[in-house]
Amino acid sequence: MIVREEAWNIEGGFNISRGRRSVAEVVTIELHENGVRGRGECVPYKRYGETKESSAAEIERLRHPIEDGSLDREALQSLMGPGAARNALDCAMWDLEAKLKDTPVWQLAGLPQPRPFVTAFTISLGTPKEMGVAARKHADRPLLKLKLGGENDIARVRAVRENAPATTIIVDANEAWTPVMVAEYGGELAKLGVKLVEQPLPAGSDSVLDGLGRAVPVCADESFHDHDSIREVSHRYDFVNVKLDKTGGLTEAIRVVSAAKQIGLGVFIGCMVGTSLGMAPAALLGPLAAYVDLDGPLLLSEDRENGFVYENSLMKPASRELWG
Repeated sequence: MIVREEAWNIEGGFNISRGRRSVAEVVTIELHENGVRGRGECVPYKRYGETKESSAAEIERLRHPIEDGSLDREALQSLMGPGAARNALDCAMWDLEAKLKDTPVWQLAGLPQPRPFVTAFTISLGTPKEMGVAARKHADRPLLKLKLGGENDIARVRAVRENAPATTIIVDANEAWTPVMVAEYGGELAKLGVKLVEQPLPAGSDSVLDGLGRAVPVCADESFHDHDSIREVSHRYDFVNVKLDKTGGLTEAIRVVSAAKQIGLGVFIGCMVGTSLGMAPAALLGPLAAYVDLDGPLLLSEDRENGFVYENSLMKPASRELWG
């Protein structure tokens, strides 16, 4: 097993309500068996107390059972909690198995055959003027995701709509709104054609959404992680954002998507900012989702070799050389 800590430059930087980033910090794993290599990538998230160092250490803790072959994917689910470290290891195990069996992951997992689909393109938080300029540059993309920050958000969305009149818009407040904003912004956002609002309130402070009428559907992100928390959010959200760095890998993400559909929650497949290696497992769930946001590689200055091919916002299936 090889564990690496890496940093990938973000083109122009990336702003959300909690701050600015100029690099995507990732941890990658390589598993080797009989001359075959399986890989996985994760993005540790400070919001959940994760760092590159802590995630790498968590993986290293299981080096012995990994290398002697006594740890399989199912045992991993109980030995590691959901989060970035388990994601990288779980996905590396899937990749290794697929290559050893010469069978793609989608077949092993019983998922639909991969096909091209539209991914959102994210416009990071800025002034209304800045976001309007960015929207004009990307006005031909069919789906834009806007990072919002609280005050002045309606002006931000209006500036984007004026500069991208034909695109579908979804917005992500990253926990920056107050209950008053939720009540006041909904009608205006609906008039501007916004189709989804992601995580408007802080996780743990979103009970106001219980039974609240809304003009635009609401999606849980920070309030939702894995299968165990899906019932908790099902009565206050319309969608769940399934990110493999939250669920702890593809194995748990498949369970989550199935459970969400069974209880009538919409599925949104999301990501942290990372390379194509991190997007590839999540992309297998794209055909099962109403919205997909896997534009991480488009936000980087450069991507990995054999990375995803994007035609505007149409994301082609991953190559076998990349993953799976």
